[in-house]
Amino acid sequence: MLLIRIAQFLLWLLQWLPYRWIRVLAVPLAAIAWRLAGSRRRVTLVNLRICFPEWTAARREQVARAHFRAFLCTVLSQGLQWFASRERLCRACVLVDREHWDAVRDAPVILFSPHFMGLDIAGVRISAEFPLISSYGKHKNPRVNALIYRYRTRFPRGLLYSRQDGLRPILRALKPPYAFYYLPDLDFGPKDSLFVPFFGMPAATVPALSRLARLCKARVVPCIARERADGSGFEARFYPAWENFPSEDLQADTLRMNRFLEERIRETPEQYLWTHKRFKTRPPGEPGVYGGDTA
Repeated sequence: MLLIRIAQFLLWLLQWLPYRWIRVLAVPLAAIAWRLAGSRRRVTLVNLRICFPEWTAARREQVARAHFRAFLCTVLSQGLQWFASRERLCRACVLVDREHWDAVRDAPVILFSPHFMGLDIAGVRISAEFPLISSYGKHKNPRVNALIYRYRTRFPRGLLYSRQDGLRPILRALKPPYAFYYLPDLDFGPKDSLFVPFFGMPAATVPALSRLARLCKARVVPCIARERADGSGFEARFYPAWENFPSEDLQADTLRMNRFLEERIRETPEQYLWTHKRFKTRPPGEPGVYGGDTA
């Protein structure tokens, strides 16, 4: 409990720093993490080798180190989303091209929000201004779990459900003016997944984006949250609602999701969550790619 309180206090202090200072502070901490977090470093490099085989080893290491720095920035800026006033939070994370969401807000909307580095702060930022539904994985420590729930729902427009509760409460809540901030781009195991190419490698991918859009008659608006190009904070950028989605082909819909994600990753590769074992689940008979993992 003492360690949790100390961490809270440090994050409360850090939220007063300009974001550019947080970026400076993240540099030495990222260098330390690069040395100490051997398993996450290896996972990152394996992912980059699979997704960018045309790059040199030096280029992949450069992006991997930049990713560690970006990840530390998100950790150090956690205090902004937990403690900053609504006004300061809105300055720290700006909404870009919101007209794409506004154009379809008379229908249920799913904000397709893959795991870029600004994901968490953007979710809290959006809920400070708009009714938003999101989900989370319960932490093993009940005190940490309670803190996550408390701070991610600190604005009354936010509804938060655990993934362990399934999709039923989300389906009930997903009606205008609420939108669902949905993160379906990780490897959640073989159950209910399709093997769909991701950067040319078959990747276990949940096809729930297409299924939810069909069940709720929802429009899908991509929302990519990452650092601003000038390093002054974060942005959540909205893209036009997908036309002809969902289709009659679940595999094609899921491939479309992965293709869109690939395009955004190529724009700022260091901003994507490479420390996740995205290719852990393999098709039957294929060997693992992370040194000992099996299907």
